[in-house]
Amino acid sequence: MRKRWIAAVLLSMMLQSYSCKETSENKSLTKEVSFTKEGELTLKKATNDSIVAILDIEFANTEYETQTGLMYRRSMQNDRGMLFVFENEIRRSFYMKNTEFALDIIFVNSDHEIVSIQKNAKPFDKSSLASEAPAKYVLEINAGLSDQWGLEAGDLIEFSKFSE
Repeated sequence: MRKRWIAAVLLSMMLQSYSCKETSENKSLTKEVSFTKEGELTLKKATNDSIVAILDIEFANTEYETQTGLMYRRSMQNDRGMLFVFENEIRRSFYMKNTEFALDIIFVNSDHEIVSIQKNAKPFDKSSLASEAPAKYVLEINAGLSDQWGLEAGDLIEFSKFSE
């Protein structure tokens, strides 16, 4: 009887230790990601080359960064964005799974021209949001800014990446 009781206590301690480890790992996985300025991006009107906005940007270059994007963040300042850079120019499709705030998704071709904009993409929506033409770059900004700035197809982006 005493052996069973000792075994039960040891098993209980092992399980408790295991579940504490699980809890601390889960907390670190859900920690909010913070913004890291990696470059600057300028939005320009095609008609007169006037500057519409200058943004601090993060780049999504790797497969992990591309898959994650702005997921697991609660918000983003209006003077910031994320630029996805792809090797080729094809029709692109994005979704808002695990993205907590609404975005405008701007699709840009290899000539740095805006080809289409998906406006007011809803948080946590798994619907596919596609470009209307092939795109090499995708810029994500806060929802409503593309309307506020009067952006439209044909407008241009210029960007620079800071040295690492």
